[in-house]
Amino acid sequence: MREYLLLIVGAVLVNNFVLSRILGICPFLGVSKRLETALGMGGAVIFVMTLAGLVTACCNNFLLVPLHLEYMRTILFILVIAALVQIVEVLLQRFSMTLYKALGIYLPLITTNCAVLGSAIICATEDAFKGAIFKSTVFCCASAVGFALALVLFVLRFQNHAWQPAQFPRAVHRVGDGRYFGVGVLRLCGAGLVTFSSVLMRLLRNHY
Repeated sequence: MREYLLLIVGAVLVNNFVLSRILGICPFLGVSKRLETALGMGGAVIFVMTLAGLVTACCNNFLLVPLHLEYMRTILFILVIAALVQIVEVLLQRFSMTLYKALGIYLPLITTNCAVLGSAIICATEDAFKGAIFKSTVFCCASAVGFALALVLFVLRFQNHAWQPAQFPRAVHRVGDGRYFGVGVLRLCGAGLVTFSSVLMRLLRNHY
């Protein structure tokens, strides 16, 4: 129990894919203007990343490793992720056309979201996850929750008009609107969050 608790805290806070690993920035910036869209993207990424972690871990442990086809990991993982994204796209078209239109091009771009592929590769290559399908699935789900958390926090802050383009000098406008600056500020805050989370993990280890 302690192992999984530490794994979840580490994936959500300490090694957050956006704030720490700097992965998945493209959809992060693309849907960070409205809270409803951000929640939809966060839910889609959680669904895709969790199932991708489960399916890719099974493929890696029962297909690639026994047949010594580890060099096919990236290709196979991308195919799995693409199939899952298609499932999400069909479900959204069927049950939530408004959200489907709001996500736009960023929904199919989950296929190339480096955070989704990165989590699958981490589970396939790191010794701590080898042969542990459930552990890999938990890690991918927690990583996706961390991505969604960072996205929602960023949107809430952006909607507070603190990072609107009018608040910045012309030099900032040359490299984009306030969201780019906001990502940098959030990344600095993430560094402090990593320190806090590391202390929290130490306390959990000592307590349990």
